[in-house]
Amino acid sequence: MDWARFPCTAPAPKYPTNMRHTLKRFLPKHETISHNRWFAPFANTLLHPRLWHLNRRSAAGGVAAGLFCGLIPGPFQMLGAAICAVVFRVNLPIALLCTLYSNPFTIIPLYLAAFELGHFFLGGTASFAAPPNMTADFFGWLLALTQWVIGLGKPLALGLIILASIIAAIGYLVMRIGWRYWLINTLKKRQRNRKNLIKT
Repeated sequence: MDWARFPCTAPAPKYPTNMRHTLKRFLPKHETISHNRWFAPFANTLLHPRLWHLNRRSAAGGVAAGLFCGLIPGPFQMLGAAICAVVFRVNLPIALLCTLYSNPFTIIPLYLAAFELGHFFLGGTASFAAPPNMTADFFGWLLALTQWVIGLGKPLALGLIILASIIAAIGYLVMRIGWRYWLINTLKKRQRNRKNLIKT
């Protein structure tokens, strides 16, 4: 039978056919990087196409980099994520986005967990103290934050490394598995849609 005589009029499927397209709707754009005062001096490096290429490996690596650097003390999480993205050639926008899980609302429980984790391995009698509140005097607050981190000492430092590594590893695996599941699920939907078109 000549199927060309029967043009398909069925509507296109409404599900996303490509995970790259779905993720790009939520990720920072080139302009966000080039207009950022911290990143503008490095725009030529950070806007390199390899740092914006999106596949399963680069996306999972970007998640891991962002989650790991999200626990860096002070306002240097995104800078650290950008450096990791350049060094390991993973997706820069995802790395930057994933640092945002560490914020003023989550920093205390995250650092408390890190401190207790480090204390578990090192022992001792040190106790956790809440970090200083951010003030209009940025450099004064940064100095107070540095002193707070130093005051918590080795338990916090070791705990941050361990906790960041655990969170990054979990994020990497979840992204790899999730990407594969998305791909398989999308292929199955395409096959079902083709069967429905043939039946009609």
